[in-house]
Amino acid sequence: METNKSAYGTIDEYIALFPADIQKKLQELRATIKSCAPGATEKISYQMPTFFLHGNLIHFAAFKNHIGLYPTPNGGIQAFNNELSIYESGKGSVQFPLDQPLPLELVKKIVKFRVDENTKKARGK
Repeated sequence: METNKSAYGTIDEYIALFPADIQKKLQELRATIKSCAPGATEKISYQMPTFFLHGNLIHFAAFKNHIGLYPTPNGGIQAFNNELSIYESGKGSVQFPLDQPLPLELVKKIVKFRVDENTKKARGK
């Protein structure tokens, strides 16, 4: 799904660019992330919806056949490698097919892990 990258500055504007069924999935994902990272702020970074807490926490984006989740390669992906093995993935990303329900319980685990990771990192500075 191609989006006009200059057409949005907020997550609401980004989500509004997609058909209703995709918007619903993006809103579910957003709500799940918010529930696990209530202190995080929302922004657009790398042209993607991003949650920020002591640095970039997690990104997500919609594409033609999947929703991509970007929780960082060393933390969010590596720590959940076994559970994520059923999905297409890259070094720092995982693809959730649009024709399947989002694995929101797994997303919760990943986000909580990332919150803990970023918080510990911030305390160490």
